[in-house]
Amino acid sequence: MKTTFREILDFEKPVVELQKKIVEMEETAKESGVDLRDDIKRLTRKAEALRRDTYSNLTPWQRVRLARHADRPYTLDYIPRIADNFIELHGDRSFADDPAMVGGIAEIDGQRVMLIGHQKGRDTKEKVHRNFGMAKPEGYRKALRLMKLAEKFQIPVVTFIDTMGADPGIGAEERGQGEAIARNLLEMARLRVPIVVTIIGEGASGGALGIGVGDVVLMMENCWYSVISPEGCATILWKDSAKAETAAETMKLTAPDLLKLGLVDTIVSEPSGGAHWDYDAAAESLKGQISRQLSRLVKIPVEDLLQTRVKKYEAMGAWKES
Repeated sequence: MKTTFREILDFEKPVVELQKKIVEMEETAKESGVDLRDDIKRLTRKAEALRRDTYSNLTPWQRVRLARHADRPYTLDYIPRIADNFIELHGDRSFADDPAMVGGIAEIDGQRVMLIGHQKGRDTKEKVHRNFGMAKPEGYRKALRLMKLAEKFQIPVVTFIDTMGADPGIGAEERGQGEAIARNLLEMARLRVPIVVTIIGEGASGGALGIGVGDVVLMMENCWYSVISPEGCATILWKDSAKAETAAETMKLTAPDLLKLGLVDTIVSEPSGGAHWDYDAAAESLKGQISRQLSRLVKIPVEDLLQTRVKKYEAMGAWKES
């Protein structure tokens, strides 16, 4: 369990401070030889209860903030914890390699898979290098290249969504950002291998959907997934991004909301306090769900898989032909 963080959210402070106090008492007992076991046990029980109460009653906006937490595990934090023999593959074979989108071949419980996901940065230099996890057209074209490679060798695809959206820059638009994302939607809908989509942080707009079409959509407990960010929604509706908290309350963007609406299939539980408290426990939970889904999906005939996938997305929303 971590006790040091790059960021401590306001509602987390009491929990973090109590956890630090426990660590300090353990160090004091070790150095001085004083028996503090009873006091440590009492504080540990108190900390567990406080953590449980704090994180079991989060508002939608608090979940948005947790999804953006500076210490939350990213794609490249999960991959070595859930997969073996990962070999990263680079480039879209057309323009460039996009560091905001990573991918490669690996194995999960003996099943060979193609892993693809958004990647953010930790410090300023890495954030700029990774473009804050906002992929450019070459990122989505790299993702598609890897998906088609997976199709060629008949191995399932697993994607990790964690982005504020696709890159909105002029260069990205000039190189066909919209077409690249639209192409991925089309190709993923008819890709002849199983696809497991996992939302591990933020999932915004077409930037998320560009790797978000699959047979199963898993969503980690403290994530959000929507057509637009709460700030963007607030700017449009109220001309004031400061109303983002109000927007989050009405957008139905949390995991329980989306499960109820049928937009995601399973909520992946996180360790008490959220994934940023314990990377290993979060990865173990995610790996279990991915492995179970892969074991089921690889047994389904391809034509049945494709038909079910299309019906899954046709059933979303309300529409009629005229």
